[in-house]
Amino acid sequence: MTRVKIDLPQTWLFSVDLPVRITDINYGNHLGNDALVGLLQEARVRWLNQFGWTELIEGAIGLIQIDLAVRFKSEAKFGDMLTICLQIENSSTRGFDLMYLVKKSATGEAVAHARSGFLFFDYDAGKRTRAPAVFQEKVMDA
Repeated sequence: MTRVKIDLPQTWLFSVDLPVRITDINYGNHLGNDALVGLLQEARVRWLNQFGWTELIEGAIGLIQIDLAVRFKSEAKFGDMLTICLQIENSSTRGFDLMYLVKKSATGEAVAHARSGFLFFDYDAGKRTRAPAVFQEKVMDA
C-alpha cells in the first residue's frame, strides 16, 4: 500500500500552540482526523490574522483550499498541547502550498505532517485570480 510522503522544510515562518480539546477526541480515545484538519485551519487563520487578515485578504479576494495531504506520525490525547508550525512552499502568483508540522509541545514528538494547497480566489467573480499585491509584499517577498 502506497503511503503519502510529505517532505517538510527545515525552517518555519510561524508557529502556534493549541490544546487537544475533549471535542477533538474520537472513539479511539485520541485526536480524530477531522479535528486535526480543524487545528490546521485554526493555525492558518492565526497566521493570517497577524497581518490583519482572515482567509479573505483584500476585498473579495481570499484563499480557497484545493487539496490536503496528511501523514499521521503518533497519537495525541486529550490535554496534550500541540505546536503547529507553518511554512509556505511552491508559491506562485496564483497560489501556494502550506506545509505543517504538528508536534507535542512537551516532547517535540511529531503527531502529523501535512500539506495543503491554496489558490487565490475572487469570491465575487467566482473564479481564481492573482495574489493581491499586499499578500505578495508581506508574505511571498518577505
